[in-house]
Amino acid sequence: MDLFTVVLRTIFFYFFVTLCYRLMGKREVGQLGIIDLIVSILIAELCAISIENIEDSIFLTIIPISVLVTFEIIFAYISMKSRTFRTLFSGKASLIINKGIINYKEMIKQRYTIDDLLISLRQSGIKSLEEVEFAFLESNGKLSIFKYNILKLPGSYPLPVIVDGIIQKETLKNIKKTTLWLKLYLQKQELLPSEVFYAFYKNKKVYIIRYSDVNA
Repeated sequence: MDLFTVVLRTIFFYFFVTLCYRLMGKREVGQLGIIDLIVSILIAELCAISIENIEDSIFLTIIPISVLVTFEIIFAYISMKSRTFRTLFSGKASLIINKGIINYKEMIKQRYTIDDLLISLRQSGIKSLEEVEFAFLESNGKLSIFKYNILKLPGSYPLPVIVDGIIQKETLKNIKKTTLWLKLYLQKQELLPSEVFYAFYKNKKVYIIRYSDVNA
């Protein structure tokens, strides 16, 4: 009888957890951020405890899992609306290689070793650091790599200078520009940073997407 109950609970939680992840979105399956990872671990632990303790009511597991899923959905919604919240809980990408030069200060800040970097490059089929022009350490721990072109000419990777109305000072520093320079550029366009949804720097030009363009 106990074995039958364990099997039933295992099957039930299989479908229940699948439904929960569907509600939280496909993003949860493909890549886990910090909050996503915590929620996943807690759900797994709660299910394991419920399957082992068959004398306890199954609702003692269903209720906390439902609370976790609800919080995750709420956090995801707030993250879409607030970059500050998104950065606080999920972090942001770090520029590890900039124009072929390794950013050791950022690696130390992220506690990302040279061995971690070399492993990620090998997993991407890259034999030498000299092949890489840009590399970003994403908030989920993955390394996004952009190789040099065949002639090894400087690339034109679009670097974000404004995201959700917030000026990206680190990007300006990397392209050797100042906040004043960007504000003066926006003034010529009769724009404030708060009116810009997304702006990126490419081929020595700033391309702007306004909030009005997105909400049109």
